[in-house]
Amino acid sequence: MRIHIKGGRLIDPANGIDGQHDLYLADGQVVAIDQTPDGFGADQVIDATDQFVIPGLVDLNARLREPGQEHKATIASETRAAAAGGITTLCVQPDTDPIIDTPAVSELIHHRSRQAGFARVVTLGALTVQLQGEHLSEMEELIREGGCIAVSNALNPLNNTLVYRRALEYAANFNLTVFIYANDHWLSNKGCAHEGAISTRLGLPGVPESAETVAVARDLMLIEQTGVRAHFMHLSSAQSIQKIARARHDNLPVSIDVAAHQLYLTEMDLGDFNSACHVIPPLRTQRDKDGLRAGLGSGTINAISSCHQPHDADAKLAPFCETEPGISALETLLPLTLRLAEEKVMSLSDALARITSEPARILGIDGGRLGIGDRADVCIFDPQERWTVDYNTLASCGKNTPFLGWEMQGRVSHTLLAGQSVYQVNQ
Repeated sequence: MRIHIKGGRLIDPANGIDGQHDLYLADGQVVAIDQTPDGFGADQVIDATDQFVIPGLVDLNARLREPGQEHKATIASETRAAAAGGITTLCVQPDTDPIIDTPAVSELIHHRSRQAGFARVVTLGALTVQLQGEHLSEMEELIREGGCIAVSNALNPLNNTLVYRRALEYAANFNLTVFIYANDHWLSNKGCAHEGAISTRLGLPGVPESAETVAVARDLMLIEQTGVRAHFMHLSSAQSIQKIARARHDNLPVSIDVAAHQLYLTEMDLGDFNSACHVIPPLRTQRDKDGLRAGLGSGTINAISSCHQPHDADAKLAPFCETEPGISALETLLPLTLRLAEEKVMSLSDALARITSEPARILGIDGGRLGIGDRADVCIFDPQERWTVDYNTLASCGKNTPFLGWEMQGRVSHTLLAGQSVYQVNQ
């Protein structure tokens, strides 16, 4: 398939491109910018006049619910929703059922995603067997035979620090990135809201900020000792960002992502036990939200993720602490990121880098850029179109989002995966 995308504003942060350019795609790659290649005959011409053309989004943290929880969602349904949101690459955690601690499970997920054909899915292998924190997994086998691109213990605690150290050393030996959820299991103590005035007023068990910051401090010491390359997932507190900024200054090989919802919502949004705001880690204070935004502006925070966790309706109907945590967030990732540029948190190019080239760099994959020879993963969107997040029009099987009723600006019109159209608005 040969495609000519004409008249759009091409923004490719990785290559420093921002201007009106024509893009030529063939054989799944970008073959030219502006100048038509010799003998090029387009099978499809996409008129992108008044629209932005950017690399397909790369999402560092999404749960697709398959295998194991197909009653909530499937790989097909959620990759279709991803395409509607301009996302062409999704990274899934190892806490599926069965857990990704054998190559066969990873291969199954890759196979199902190729069958669906809407987005590329990359997998994280389990750091420990069954994510139980007791025995190291066969990490090298997961990478070599299962095609995993990094390892993680997902949300499961590693309480035995010696096992944790050995796991990081083992990962470092194979030059693997370890994705870390920084949480002290004992300090969080089954809490479901940020520990503070709001949780006290609502009578909800709280998760103190120290549950994250203590874990970050421990993790940084182990990273320094083992030399492993590490990525901190969906951090939520300003103090955590400050600690990692210092570690980066000391040249520790660490990166950070933050979930998009943490940049807009706080503990105040729990309101009268709004279960749509039950997330892990919990929504924190206005000061923390401001600190996260400042971390993005300064470049300390490398990426923004959706932290997508689709649920069936019943999962959010119990009393607040008994509901299942998580937000359905694939289709709001792009507009929430664009709003950060609109609100002058960072430039548009820097904002787009946080959901394209930077997450691709963290994953160590080809993606998030549109230079000649790069993968033809493309998102085209109208930056002026306004739309309302509506229960009935979300493509994801999960409708559990606190952004229902919010007006968003910026709507995807086309998504291309390896040069093939996988989404077109109103079709």
